[in-house]
Amino acid sequence: MLTGLHHVAIICSDYEKSKHFYTEILGLKVLAENYRQQRDSYKLDLQLPDGSQIELFSFKNAPVRPSYPEARGLRHLAFALDDIQAFIQHLAKYGIETEPVRVDEYTGKKYTFFSDPDDLPLELYQR
Repeated sequence: MLTGLHHVAIICSDYEKSKHFYTEILGLKVLAENYRQQRDSYKLDLQLPDGSQIELFSFKNAPVRPSYPEARGLRHLAFALDDIQAFIQHLAKYGIETEPVRVDEYTGKKYTFFSDPDDLPLELYQR
């Protein structure tokens, strides 16, 4: 039986920019950083407070992710948090804009979307 989500893998176009975004702006903890010479690629293992992880990869000339109109496949990555307004203000300090906060019609919970440096759609979902 499945017990939870272990990790999500993301391929970025600018490793240093994305590393800064996920570690310094979003505050994820670095577990390991490895340069894979045979692939000329970095693999950065990041952890959220609940133990789930993001693997950040850099690959040269990776194709752009189709998003609009939405393509088949992974739609977005959602982060849980307690205070959505406080985190929106935190993102604004870095010039990161979010969509207007909406309320989930089924749960009554607040949520919004923003993008990472490669325009990957990210969601904030208030618990």
